[in-house]
Amino acid sequence: MRRLFPVTDETAARASGGSAGQDGGGAAGGALASGGSGGVPDGSGGVPGGPGGVPGGSGGFPDDLADREWSLAELGLAYAYPEPGPGEPQPWLRANMVSTLDGAAQHDGRSQPISTATDMRIFGTLRALADVVIVGAETVRQEGYRPARARAEFAGAREAAGQGPAPAIAVISASLDLDFSLPLFTSPSVPTLILTGAAAAPDRMAAAEKAGARVVIAGDGVGVDPVRVVQALAELGHTRLLTEGGPRLLGQLVASGVLDELCLTISPMLTAGDAQRIAGGPSVAVPKRFELVSLLEEEGFLFSRYRRT
Repeated sequence: MRRLFPVTDETAARASGGSAGQDGGGAAGGALASGGSGGVPDGSGGVPGGPGGVPGGSGGFPDDLADREWSLAELGLAYAYPEPGPGEPQPWLRANMVSTLDGAAQHDGRSQPISTATDMRIFGTLRALADVVIVGAETVRQEGYRPARARAEFAGAREAAGQGPAPAIAVISASLDLDFSLPLFTSPSVPTLILTGAAAAPDRMAAAEKAGARVVIAGDGVGVDPVRVVQALAELGHTRLLTEGGPRLLGQLVASGVLDELCLTISPMLTAGDAQRIAGGPSVAVPKRFELVSLLEEEGFLFSRYRRT
C-alpha cells in the first residue's frame, strides 16, 4: 500500500510527538499487516499496542512512500478518533463505505463483491476503534450481520481506551421486522441495541427485548431522528460512533448533518446496472463540503478519509 496524500498538519504534529488536539486526524502511509484481522460483518479487527510501540519513521509513521507492510498499531493510529477535549467527550460519527468507479455501493445487493481483503482489514480496524457500530435493518438482512466478537489480541487497546471488549451493534429499524432468533440478538458479547421511534409496534419491541436486545427510543414517531440517535448513543456512553450503512441510513445521516467523517474505499471496478449509491434518499438543500484527510492506494483500490470542514 502506498501513501498518496499526506496527513493533516495536526496529525503530522502528533506523529512527531506533538498533540493533534481536538482534530485527531488520520495518518496515511505504508501497507497493512498481512496478519491483520479484519472483516466480514461477523468479525471485528483491532489495534494491539499503541502509538508508543509503532515502528517506522518519525513519531512512529513511515518516512517514505514505498510499499510496505503496516502493523495494526500503525493502522489504528492512522484512523484514530479525535482526542477528547476538556469536559464531556463529544460524539464523533464516521461512516465506512465502498463504491465502484461508477458509483455502485453494491453488486447483486451486497458490498462484498466490490471489496478486497485490505478493505476488510480496514473494516475490522474501524470496528475495533469504535464504541458502537450503527447499521440499518435492511443491511442487517442483506449482509447477514453477526455480533462483533471480542478478540484477545485487541483487548489491551480497548481497555486502555475505556471501552468494552467489543463494539455493540446498533440496528436502526422503524418496523422492527427482524429475525430475533439470529446470533446478532441471541449471543452477542455486548447486547445489541435497536434504535426505533416511540410509536413503533409494542409487540415487536417486546419481542426484541425478550431476545436480549436493548430497545432505545430515538424518535417521536415510528422511525428515528438521526440527531436523536447520536444523542441517545452518547447518553449511553458511546461517543466513538461508526456506521456501515446502508445507503438509505447514510443518506438520512447526511441530510441531518450529523456525519463527521467518511472513510470511503473506491473500488477499481465498473458495474453499470442500477445499484444504489453509498447514500440514498432526498438530496440536501446545500451540499456539505468535506476535506481530504488521507489517501492510500493498493492494487488500484483507493482508501480515502474525509471529514467535514
